[in-house]
Amino acid sequence: MTDPVTDPVAFAEVLGIPGLADVHTHFLPPRVMAKVRDQFDAAGPLIGRPWPLHYRDSDEVLVETLRSFGVRRFTALPYAHKPDMAEFLNDWAAGFAARVPEAAVCGTFFPEPGAAAYVASRSETVQVWKVHVQVGAFDVTDPLLDDAWGVVADAGTPVVLHAGSGPVPTEHTGPGPVAELLSRHPRLRLVIAHAGAPEYVEFLRLAETYDRVGLDTTMAFTPFFEEMGGAYPRELLPRLRDLGLAGKVHLGSDFPNIPYPYAVQLEALERLGLGEEWLRAVCWGNTAALLG
Repeated sequence: MTDPVTDPVAFAEVLGIPGLADVHTHFLPPRVMAKVRDQFDAAGPLIGRPWPLHYRDSDEVLVETLRSFGVRRFTALPYAHKPDMAEFLNDWAAGFAARVPEAAVCGTFFPEPGAAAYVASRSETVQVWKVHVQVGAFDVTDPLLDDAWGVVADAGTPVVLHAGSGPVPTEHTGPGPVAELLSRHPRLRLVIAHAGAPEYVEFLRLAETYDRVGLDTTMAFTPFFEEMGGAYPRELLPRLRDLGLAGKVHLGSDFPNIPYPYAVQLEALERLGLGEEWLRAVCWGNTAALLG
């Protein structure tokens, strides 16, 4: 594959995979999504730069857009940023997955009394959790979360965790709290969002150390993202290749909240030069296995 990637369907066909499996897409209740879009439009404090959204439409249109790209498995990934919000989002996401067969059943949780109880109540139905410590402004080691993490670890359900300090660092982001969390719950199945940007080295090391920790590619390696946090260190690419072939790197895009066409993410992955076997694993096999 040497030509620029412009057609996601053709990209998958050339690789010989059934389509794309994207572990990091977002669908939210309409009023919540409107507020998220307002933050991007205003380049709010957790965004830090102009971020012109390339896709902005109803859920129905956005689902059809993903289908037109050959994305056969994707997520909603709601994330709570205050108490008494998570279960509202979880109910909505369950309904979304019931309407959209390609969508995994997603859930979220927040450091609040009762978190372990509602996580446990959904542990047989939720297929992937989302936790966003930057937006939520909490530490993953908050004692109010400890029992919930234990439930998730026992269930083996993956958690897409935004804990890296990109695009804007806060007191709660970075690899340190995640390393402490894993020392308490080493069986957690974490997918580190954005490959841990910009702490690429530290999060890659956690993925190499813990059997159930992986990375997603969301926005990583794209020109837009590398302008913000620096280029992915080239010396890490052989280790990233090994992780991908071991089932621990997953295609993620952040669709629809991205400032460029969907194909840009695929082009960025192809440009790494890690080979078609790696691309097949990352863009289909690893995530199809993770989400079922």
